[in-house]
Parts: sequence; C-alpha cells; structure tokens
Amino acid sequence: MKISPTRLAGAHIVEIEPVKDERGFFARTWSADELSSMALNPSIAQCSISFNPRKGTLRGMHYQAAPNEEAKMVRCTSGAIYDVIVDLRPTSLTYCQWIAVELTGANHKMLYIPEGFAHGFQTLAVDTEVFYQISVNYQPASARGVRWNDPLFAIDWPNDDRAISERDQSFPDYTPVRKL
Repeated sequence: MKISPTRLAGAHIVEIEPVKDERGFFARTWSADELSSMALNPSIAQCSISFNPRKGTLRGMHYQAAPNEEAKMVRCTSGAIYDVIVDLRPTSLTYCQWIAVELTGANHKMLYIPEGFAHGFQTLAVDTEVFYQISVNYQPASARGVRWNDPLFAIDWPNDDRAISERDQSFPDYTPVRKL
C-alpha cells in the first residue's frame, strides 16, 4: 500500500500496489502494521456498504461525536464518487478546511479519514457502491452532521441534479468552537 498525506492533517490517500500477472492482479487494501507505523488508527470494529443507484446522490456530511469518534477507510468498489471530508478538530491547523478526492471502482484509491472529521460524498455514476472500514461501532446517540452546503465550509460540489435526504439537508449552520 502507498499511503500519502493530504493537505488536511491526519487524512491520507491510500493507493494499492498491485502485483500483476496474466490472471490480473493482487493487492493489499489494509495493513494494521503499515497504518500503525504512520500513527493512523488500525482498528476495525465495523464494515459497511452504501449502494446508490442514482447519479447525483449526496450523502453527508456525517460524523460521530466524542466519546465515539470514528476513523474510516473509504473505498468506492463500483461506480465513482466525489468524496469530501471536513476537519472539525478545533485544535487542528486545518480546522474547518475541506478536501475532495475522486474515488472510483477503477482507480482503487481509498481515503483514510481520522477521528474528528465529517465525511460525505456525491455519486458521479449510476449504481455506485461505497465500502467503509470503521474503527468503532455506530452509536446513534453520537451521530452528528454538518450541512453539505454550509457557507462556512463553501464546499465546491459537482453540479448535478442531486438526491439528498431530508435529514442531511436540515443540519444547522456549523458554529466554530474557536475563532477562525
């Protein structure tokens, strides 16, 4: 695996290093030792998938509050997504900043999202499936979100006819914990 930092502290792009032959290829997508060596959370308590038949489906921006903060490794197994994370850690130098990464079934890239980040995505293709490896079990009482179009973050989403849940549209404006 090739693990490269992003401009957001603690968030990384993970790329496979395929070993190819006439049958195709084989590659690791998870290594607790490699993640630990980079001070990334190697725990997996839960794996989940999201299937989205419609292009333009927007899910997010979700996170779990303390004490149930979660690290995630996200991979698009089929189709394509515009994957977005926002740093919500008040002590971080990249607090309230966001990045987006295109993850596709073809590029095999993954996004490591540390604790304290909100996560969401918009599908770029029909029949898109997303696979999550999550460090802690889902705790409904800790589920939180920030609105996908909150002006504080000014996320540059792809233009599309979006499908967004009522819940994801109703998150209030985010109030920073510290002055930006």
